[in-house]
Amino acid sequence: MDEVRPTSGVQTHGLVPLFPPGLQAIYGECRRLYPEQANPLQVTAIVKYWLGGPDPLDYISMYRSAGCAAQDIQEHWHYVSFGLSDLYGDNRVHEFTGADGPSGFGFELTFRLKRETGETAPPTWPAELMQGLARYVFQSENTFCSGDHISWHSPLDNSESRIQHMLLTEDPQMQPVQTPFGSVSFLQIVGVCTEELQAAQQWNGQGILELMRGVRVAGGSWLITDMRRGETIFDIDPHLQQERVDQGIETEGSNLSGVSAKCVWDDLSRPPEDEEDSRSICIGSQPRRLSDKDTEQIRETLRKGLEFNSKAAIPPISSQRQGHERPQGRLLHGRHFTFKSINGDTAITFVSTGVEGAFATEEHPYAAHGPWLQILLTEEFVERMLGDLQELNTREETELPKEYSWPEKKLTISVLPDSVFDNPLQ
Repeated sequence: MDEVRPTSGVQTHGLVPLFPPGLQAIYGECRRLYPEQANPLQVTAIVKYWLGGPDPLDYISMYRSAGCAAQDIQEHWHYVSFGLSDLYGDNRVHEFTGADGPSGFGFELTFRLKRETGETAPPTWPAELMQGLARYVFQSENTFCSGDHISWHSPLDNSESRIQHMLLTEDPQMQPVQTPFGSVSFLQIVGVCTEELQAAQQWNGQGILELMRGVRVAGGSWLITDMRRGETIFDIDPHLQQERVDQGIETEGSNLSGVSAKCVWDDLSRPPEDEEDSRSICIGSQPRRLSDKDTEQIRETLRKGLEFNSKAAIPPISSQRQGHERPQGRLLHGRHFTFKSINGDTAITFVSTGVEGAFATEEHPYAAHGPWLQILLTEEFVERMLGDLQELNTREETELPKEYSWPEKKLTISVLPDSVFDNPLQ
């Protein structure tokens, strides 16, 4: 990517106007906020994505925000992406489906970074961060929502910072815009510490964001990321953990409904030559690949909270175990939790009794639609299973592989090192 300062607009493409309508709509919202910065610094993809380049975002504009003294908002840099929405309307990147729905993926990313004393130009590392998130969206076709969390497992600026993960929220200033190619909203990236990420996973992202808005050094009402922040909101105010987070988990459960992972499943209840009716798993009539309906249902499941493990889009994830609190906060409150494979179509969903749309039933607690397996768990068994998996929730490194078996339920869960999945089961 190159850093440039635009003068009169962007390059033309065929007969497209100098300022394509989708691009102009976003520029218009930026000009509303920064009328004195008509030509902000930009980071631009050297080779555009629609010409075979690796970076999906055509541009990232970087503005200097004075903040708001009346609201105790500090000065900062404001980054805005261009490319997750449809900028051109000619199908070069996004399929044009009309003006009534979302434009492209329906959103652009923003980021607010605290301006350090004496800093005269914005750091450009946030542009690569935004490109990494955009690559994930384009490759997975999973969109982001306010309240989603992003497990990055590395300092966002490649320093020694404690800010190693992200939450997403609505940008506090930028309003959704309507373009000829659909609507565009603006989702702001908020840098968080590991403890804050884990609280968002165990409870919900919106709740943690609201707590952070009340702590100036953690971002304040505009949620400005400070890469030099050394304390979590729980270090600053220890009462937040018990009085807000723990109580929220107990009364509301978790709104994280799935993660991307390396996973496989198989029916080991019978030799291959046995009759079909001896299976423990009820097999549906769906093809071996996920149907469009099943794919969309899983995507919808994963939209509320995402954990990434895709080397093409982001840094490798460490082997630290993230624990069982996330499914516990779902299953003990009558919900569901999905593991979606990053290596293919495989998906494994644990469901509680009464979950709407589940095809696993009390008669057939193990049911599959193609590569999507659902496992129905009773409340009693959830308590027992999570108790058996308790050791995975420690901060200490767990020696792998580990196997957990419940013979009377005909269920075995194996936790394996990443290297096993270099040649995943077929």
